[in-house]
Amino acid sequence: MNSIVEVVASHAETNPDKICIVDIKGSYTYKATWKKVQDIAYLFMEMKIEKGDCVIVECTQDFEFLVCNLSCQLIGAIFVPVELKASFEKVSMILEDTDAKLFLYASTYELAVPMLKMENLFQRELENTGKSFLFPLNETTAEILYTTGTTGRSKGVEITNGNNIAIAENIKYGTEMKSNNVELIPLPLSHSHGLRGCYANLLNGSTVVLCNGVSQAKRIFEWMDQYKITSMDLSPSAAVVLLKLSKGKFFEVGVQLDYIEIGTAALEEDTKKLLLSGFPTARLYNFYGTTESGRTCILDFSKDRDRCRCIGKPTRNAKFIVTDENRNIISSSADNLGLLASAGTMNMKGYWKQPELTSQVMQNGFVYTNDLGYIDEDGFVYVLGRKDDVINCGGIKIAPEEIEESVRKYQGIVDCACVPMEDKILGQVPKIFIVVDNKETFQKKDLKKFLKGYIDDSKMPRKIEIIDEIPRTYNGKIQRAKLLDNMK
Repeated sequence: MNSIVEVVASHAETNPDKICIVDIKGSYTYKATWKKVQDIAYLFMEMKIEKGDCVIVECTQDFEFLVCNLSCQLIGAIFVPVELKASFEKVSMILEDTDAKLFLYASTYELAVPMLKMENLFQRELENTGKSFLFPLNETTAEILYTTGTTGRSKGVEITNGNNIAIAENIKYGTEMKSNNVELIPLPLSHSHGLRGCYANLLNGSTVVLCNGVSQAKRIFEWMDQYKITSMDLSPSAAVVLLKLSKGKFFEVGVQLDYIEIGTAALEEDTKKLLLSGFPTARLYNFYGTTESGRTCILDFSKDRDRCRCIGKPTRNAKFIVTDENRNIISSSADNLGLLASAGTMNMKGYWKQPELTSQVMQNGFVYTNDLGYIDEDGFVYVLGRKDDVINCGGIKIAPEEIEESVRKYQGIVDCACVPMEDKILGQVPKIFIVVDNKETFQKKDLKKFLKGYIDDSKMPRKIEIIDEIPRTYNGKIQRAKLLDNMK
């Protein structure tokens, strides 16, 4: 099939009474979902939304949000999600960039574009006209996903229907998803990871359970019992929060889970060990990918436990190479690092209206990254960090994540981030920013003494600075550029 909406229509015919989506308001079968998708598609056409028009939709993390997505796909419009209560500046930028014909909102905005409140759209009744729809082709654009990024202005990543099918396959086959899968997705659907988790379950004919974050642990446990949830899609930070809020109950009910998948940010070794100890019967997956090239690598760390900084093996539709800085393929190893690049049908169409930027990132079917790593003789892919983040200390390449993992082991550390600091002799040396639970009693010298048991002298942080908070993106990625700016 060529699109996710076509897949939903197929399941509505073959398995109409299967629950498709669950949200705070209730549950919806595949038949009911497909019916509502068609109704909203008719309403879009009444509003003169045509093929190729952009529709901006504020994320409500529910059935209605996904239906609007699928309805856009059905008529060939381009779905443009934005997070709930996004800033006026961001929405205005996206509006100008896409020339959107409609903004479906849930909060309060005043914009120079036709606007309609989401709940008002869904309160309108419509009798089907009898007109049948032609499902979109796989090469047509389905959505534009604006990346938050750790630096710079957001970019619109143009994704086709075929891209979404390929990414959904990467997830479905990577996790060995079963036909009766019921997956809890608390991650925001305005961003690629959570949205693509939904697509994979829709492709599989499974059930998606949507909630807005993991702060309401009680409701999650009630749903686990009511809907017999068998899997979860979490970020590392969400996993830690849920474990803390559950006060041990998460581990008790975890026996019903077939798998947990982790993504959106690097999975720290301490979090990995915590999940391993709490879920001995579940498969535990760590996904690697980008908005531009989705879900390209997967590691089952419940099976491969001792592969530090390993992101696993390429998924169903992905191929990896390692190149030098001139993009020549190299034979990589732990002693001969290079830059990762991936090819496959999951790769984006390009950056929206930015052909020059697209050509810089995409060449010969590959999306090139700044991730420094290698592929071992068994085909496992490793990432040591981003090229721009790696610290070149007198010719020795130091991954900041390696230092951060050791620092987090010390009692009293709440969070930390390592960045390069200029040095007249060595060029660069590591500096560590830390957040501590008690500034008055914390001793930097004790931390340094502790680190000697984990870090070589050549990698020891030359300076330790205590700050109130480590700047991070919405999904937990460290914004090192902000720390570097503050050092200038």
